Amino acid sequence: MEDFEKLALFAKHEEMPIWPEFLFGRLGFKVPSYGIHAEILRWLTQQLLSARSDLRLCNGTDIEVEKGGTGRAHADGVLALDGALAGYGNWVGPAVALMVVEITSNDADTDQRIRAEKVTAYAEAGIPVYLLIDRDDRDHVVHYAVEDEMYTRTIRRKFGRPLELPDPVGLTLQTEELGRLTLGLLTSARPTTPGNSLDPAR
Repeated sequence: MEDFEKLALFAKHEEMPIWPEFLFGRLGFKVPSYGIHAEILRWLTQQLLSARSDLRLCNGTDIEVEKGGTGRAHADGVLALDGALAGYGNWVGPAVALMVVEITSNDADTDQRIRAEKVTAYAEAGIPVYLLIDRDDRDHVVHYAVEDEMYTRTIRRKFGRPLELPDPVGLTLQTEELGRLTLGLLTSARPTTPGNSLDPAR
């Protein structure tokens, strides 16, 4: 872990185009995404803050995960009460997170971690809600109700259907704009080679 954190700090200081992650003893790298990815985070931030002014969605947050905090993840977003992240260093403790957010991208390895490993890693850390916005299947998946270090309930809805975020978030968001947003940008995006992290449609 000490070696990994040195690597992560080096990558951040050198402004390298990757975000290291360490899940279940395996080193991985998350590739930054732009375009649709950033627009989805903007949309979600606006929706959450409009509904609850006491919340903050902190984008691109490094957080301790897994049982005992033995893993490290770079979450697309961490939802917390305003000011709750103050005082933390490079890695935020999971206790402040009301919800974590991940958005699928074109990177296959990242998607494997988002769809499988992070479901377990976030549940083991006791994070109450995990929202996955799945651009491939055009739906949002909410994992919640942690028992025995596992999420025991899941809500899956297509874009355009209400997005139900259980307590401690306790909100229902309307997603018609999300559906139009992703469709509009996807149809207007220029073609590019797979894996290009600078693709505006990512």
